[in-house]
Amino acid sequence: MKVYVPFSPENPKTRLSSLLTDEERVEFVYACLGDVLEALEKTDAEPVVLSTEPIDGLGGHETVVRDEPLTPAVNAVLRKAEPPVGVVVADLPLVTSDALRRLFAPEEGFVVAPGRGGGTNAFITRISGFRVDYHGTSFLDHIEKARELGADVRVIDSFRLSTDADEPEDIVEVLLHGEGHAAEFARERFELIEDEKERVTVERV
Repeated sequence: MKVYVPFSPENPKTRLSSLLTDEERVEFVYACLGDVLEALEKTDAEPVVLSTEPIDGLGGHETVVRDEPLTPAVNAVLRKAEPPVGVVVADLPLVTSDALRRLFAPEEGFVVAPGRGGGTNAFITRISGFRVDYHGTSFLDHIEKARELGADVRVIDSFRLSTDADEPEDIVEVLLHGEGHAAEFARERFELIEDEKERVTVERV
């Protein structure tokens, strides 16, 4: 089964600008991508990077280049793909192969792992004609679309698949629970501290 991994290295993770330089933000998303690809390699999936620009150093992974926003880029490959097919976003710093196997195992027509705040971090579709729309509460929209196409739906409740890395507080989770390249990147630059309100946050080392 092909699993597409959308990736855009151009000015990524702007909400992490208070913690990371422009160059570090690019390095961080490459580290996250590496974690996702390595986790996929340990499953039966065939990962394909769906990138907005040509990239090097992916260890021979197939890459599809489409210089367009996320929704039309994903829909372009879904139109050509034979189900079953999956999409897993590239910015999952806590991803593991076990978490992905939980996503791949169910036999429903549409299996989805939500992100926090209503997004869609990963899905598998076994039905033809499914298309994405990543705006707003895409998790709910994708479930509705799948059901309109006649699919049974399974939702995967996974901390590791729901945790992306968009906000400064997400770096806390990477330091606490990460195991791969993104965690190594974060531990080289940050340490956990307790602020004046006794909440855990990070500061540069």
